Amino acid sequence: MSDGTEFAREELRRAAVPDRNAAVAIGVFDGVHRGHRYLIGHLVDRAGHEGLARLVVTFHPHPRSVLRPETPLTYLCGLEERVELLQALGVDDVAVLAFTSELAQLSARDFVSLVVEELRMKLLIVGSDFALGRGREGTTDVVAAIGGEMGFEVDVVPLLAASGEADAPSGKVGSTAVRQALARGDMETVASLMGRPFALRGPVIKGAERGKGLGFPTANMAFGQDRALPAFGVYVTRAYLREGVFPAVTNIGLRPTFGEHKPTVETFILDFQGEVYGQELRIELVHRLRGEVRFPNPEALREQIEKDVAATRAYLS
Repeated sequence: MSDGTEFAREELRRAAVPDRNAAVAIGVFDGVHRGHRYLIGHLVDRAGHEGLARLVVTFHPHPRSVLRPETPLTYLCGLEERVELLQALGVDDVAVLAFTSELAQLSARDFVSLVVEELRMKLLIVGSDFALGRGREGTTDVVAAIGGEMGFEVDVVPLLAASGEADAPSGKVGSTAVRQALARGDMETVASLMGRPFALRGPVIKGAERGKGLGFPTANMAFGQDRALPAFGVYVTRAYLREGVFPAVTNIGLRPTFGEHKPTVETFILDFQGEVYGQELRIELVHRLRGEVRFPNPEALREQIEKDVAATRAYLS
């Protein structure tokens, strides 16, 4: 038995051991967007009717980062948030399976056999574009044939289109569509595809405190370099801090007025006073006000921030 097989077996045992036969969904589920939620909802419904445990297996890191490491990859949400969002959909457990080069070499049959043995899978819920195993050999037809031999059913769920219809001719709700809208700064479309506003969260760290000198002290958020960001610019946001929700203005970008070269996320929280360093901040990006601009001097920047604050209050009112 290969090292990849034994590794995957141990990972599955550690992650989830159901007390009864299970319905399982397998995928990355980055962003847990409306398409993912549609599929998981189908899993929860069928499992409920048939008395099966409801399990989700998610891979991390993304298989593409292992199979094509030369291609940069960013995530629509962090792993911890992904697990929380999946759990909130009513599943019994979420198994996080580390995707490695050894795991990538497993055949579809070997991998599915492990899931059957370790998770007692009797029902596999998949989308119509599903494939797993070495070289993506395990298409829905192939896995259904394997299921006939191993004693589990494969239920193929139609893809959800952006229009809300299943298998409609318009583009599907997928991570690619979310990233494309994010790259445009089109937060309304992002929210429509994800079923909720796009959010960033992380601890507040010390910054250069230039905003404080301008009269607009900002909370600088630490974030992973593999985190997907929207188009650089200024955004209407809602800030979640200390159990409170506040209107806020967030700048994402390189701060060209000050000649910096590393992206930052800094938020001016309206109607809030107090120390925030070290605290967890979560922001929902609701609307893009403008692109990133290099101002001739700090005073011009301060005047623009005043306009951004007024525009934010108007938008959220």
